[in-house]
Amino acid sequence: MQRRLLFAAIWVGLVVYAFAFAPPDQPDTVELITQLSTGQWDGINPWTIALFNAMGIWPLVYSGILFADGDGQRVRAWPFAIASMAVGAFALLPYLVLRTPHQTWSGVKGWGLKIWDLRWLGLIGLGGAIACLGFGITQGDGANFVQQWQTSRFIHVMSLDFCLLSLLFPTLVPDDMARRGIDSPVLLWLTVLPLLGPCLYLIVRSPLVPTSPAPLVTQGNSL
Repeated sequence: MQRRLLFAAIWVGLVVYAFAFAPPDQPDTVELITQLSTGQWDGINPWTIALFNAMGIWPLVYSGILFADGDGQRVRAWPFAIASMAVGAFALLPYLVLRTPHQTWSGVKGWGLKIWDLRWLGLIGLGGAIACLGFGITQGDGANFVQQWQTSRFIHVMSLDFCLLSLLFPTLVPDDMARRGIDSPVLLWLTVLPLLGPCLYLIVRSPLVPTSPAPLVTQGNSL
């Protein structure tokens, strides 16, 4: 219960801060989002571009855990995972409030879960994260980004959203490790590294392990 109350408090605080205390919205916000979404990046600080694209990687990474975590929960994870593609932690925090600790897996792996359990998920995420980081470091203007962070609600809240997604991901990892029979504090601490760590975790983790062995199917002898 305390865990749920904490996530609920964070969600309420995030919503209140984003709409009441963050810097004012800029008149060109819609145009900026359109340019970022369509690849029209001329004149946009590369750090803003890197952050926007990194936010697109997070839903992919979270889905690698959420779909297995949602198996057996009273509330399914996929609506929250889909919504997070647009609003990030604003959508994921309600799921964290509603879910219960879940360290088992039934052993039934549908085609969807098979896809989200593959290592390529982490490889794609890691490649994208490294590209975003390298682009920001080599091409970005840090001072200009800080100024935009202080004056633009969109960039300010997007940065806060990124930080929250980084902090929340490790809270789901212990249950995911238990479902896979993993006992490694090093892997858990690895996920604390923003975005890069979770991607590496998806690459090196073991496959899902059924809670109990599947029943054997025997064939009767024909006469």
